[in-house]
Amino acid sequence: MKDCRQFYIGGKWVSPIRPHDFKVINPANEQPIATISLGSAGDVDMAVAAAKTAFESYSETTLEYRLAILKRVIEVYQSKMDEMAETISQEMGAPLGLSRGTQAPVGLWHFSEIVKVLEHFKFEELKGSTLMRKEPIGVCGLITPWNWPMNQIACKVAPALAAGCTMVLKPSELAPLSAYLFAQILHEAAIPPGVFNMVNGDGLTVGTAISSHPDVAMVSFTGSTRAGVAVAIAAAPTVKRVTQELGGKSANIILDDADLENAVKECALACFRNTGQSCNAPTRMLVPRSKMAEAAAAAKQAAEGSKIGDPLTKGTTIGPLSSKRQFEKVQHLIGLGIKEGAKLITGGIGLPEGVSKGYFVRPTVFADVQNSMTIAREEIFGPVLSIIPYEDENDAVRIANDTDYGLSGFVSSGDVERARRVAKRLRTGNVHINGARPDFGGCFGGYKQSGNGREWGEAGLEEFLELKAVFGYAAARTEIL
Repeated sequence: MKDCRQFYIGGKWVSPIRPHDFKVINPANEQPIATISLGSAGDVDMAVAAAKTAFESYSETTLEYRLAILKRVIEVYQSKMDEMAETISQEMGAPLGLSRGTQAPVGLWHFSEIVKVLEHFKFEELKGSTLMRKEPIGVCGLITPWNWPMNQIACKVAPALAAGCTMVLKPSELAPLSAYLFAQILHEAAIPPGVFNMVNGDGLTVGTAISSHPDVAMVSFTGSTRAGVAVAIAAAPTVKRVTQELGGKSANIILDDADLENAVKECALACFRNTGQSCNAPTRMLVPRSKMAEAAAAAKQAAEGSKIGDPLTKGTTIGPLSSKRQFEKVQHLIGLGIKEGAKLITGGIGLPEGVSKGYFVRPTVFADVQNSMTIAREEIFGPVLSIIPYEDENDAVRIANDTDYGLSGFVSSGDVERARRVAKRLRTGNVHINGARPDFGGCFGGYKQSGNGREWGEAGLEEFLELKAVFGYAAARTEIL
């Protein structure tokens, strides 16, 4: 069992002020695989102090210097890719194929993208006699979740480094081992001491200490909407910037001219990917009422064709949920779907056949779901698909937008121009047309209770910068007419 009880502060691995051991559990077999320590407000104070000291010099570094740092991180990260993938699979249950194909590489993709952005980004621009200057915001608190650990860590750390910020990271205590390895990667890449710091802990203690700290200029948080509200409340007295990527209940509108069977199967598999533990998963499938039976049959086939099992076993497509708490939540919501009258097509309550341990769930499909039902309103964060009927295109858009969330949306159509028109009507931060994959040069973030601010690419870099206007920087020019 790994011993990961130290924190990374000021360029060194240090012991917590007060030991508070916490077991990291492998969700596939319910066995402990590592021990971390949960930090305190005092540990956060030390990390913030190190970041504050480092900011004085790091904020003044050249573009070339920061590019060199980012490229060193990329080089070291590449050498640890297999270890990172295996670590993620063990700590949060993602199938190894997914970890090797996406979960681990996505961290590298974010660093590579920010290098491209930084090579052409303008930090200063003269407008008339005024210099518009973009400067690093300061010490940043980064609070990340367990479901896509490297995606969320890298898409915050990479732009923060590029901007000239220093930072304190609090990864999820449920999946901290990939963050521990990430800190080792940054250390090996010779990140200047104090620029990157990491303190493990829970949200109530370490998360609150970071959010409320007077020397933290910005908090970038990814997690549930409930926790995001708590972060914003803790941050409010110090009037710091807060960017949040929160929950989602994304709709996939399958229009009547789409290839229904293929669109349904792709949507179902996207919903089940990462065991449904993705904030942008297309969990609400909207189909024409006349095609409900056909859609339900296709979704059932996709669900029952999934291979549930040990995430380290080749061919597994659905691993366990991340924790016992998450398992119990998903079981409860599946039960509510049945109780409220949704038609259970496949899956349901209980462990999958042949499974006796681990937090595994049965990929579940409900049909004839009403958008007012709990399973259509709440973020389940499990492999549960709700198929909702609509009458016409306007009705589909109305249903899609009838949600507290607005993170992502999906539109499938045989007519791309029609899909574009519908996409523009969706009140979401991003929309996928005909199954398009994410573009890391674009941006990610949501409307409404899905959060505020944007991550990825140039938009993500902008979040870590302050805009300063220097009046009279250049002499005013008088043109002779």
